[in-house]
Amino acid sequence: MALSSFAALWFLPFVLPVCFYVSWTDLAYMKITNKAVTVLAVIFVVLGPFVLDGFTVYLWQLAQLVIVLLAGIALNAVGAFGAGDAKFAAAAAPYVVLQDAIVVAVIFAVMMVAALAAHRLVRASRLRNLAPGWKSWDAGNKFPMGLALGPTLALYLCLAALNGA
Repeated sequence: MALSSFAALWFLPFVLPVCFYVSWTDLAYMKITNKAVTVLAVIFVVLGPFVLDGFTVYLWQLAQLVIVLLAGIALNAVGAFGAGDAKFAAAAAPYVVLQDAIVVAVIFAVMMVAALAAHRLVRASRLRNLAPGWKSWDAGNKFPMGLALGPTLALYLCLAALNGA
């Protein structure tokens, strides 16, 4: 079962601005704010019971938040993931139907490659002068993963809205 078009269409207008905000703040400050993560989680908590196919589905989707948060904490502890990245992934997890996990993993992989390439190309060019104060330009080998995480959730919801269950 994929995420229904109905649910995705309800989530999209609220989630898309958060996704864009996360990408921007991670580029500018190398930080995904707790406020953005909280808003993303609250959107699901408030809308989920009304747009998903039953309360049991809603609870299982919500359980994914806890599972991904625990995995993110572990990945953060070994230095594989930033804390903000882990929290955003956890807040985004309820929006993803488990059966779509492979699709989301592929979307994320493509977004990571595209975001990394674009970020490194812009950082190495004069285009970086368009946003001279962004911390991600001077972050060394660190990468603002919000630049890939936000668009991954946004694209997944857009595809679900178009294709649905």
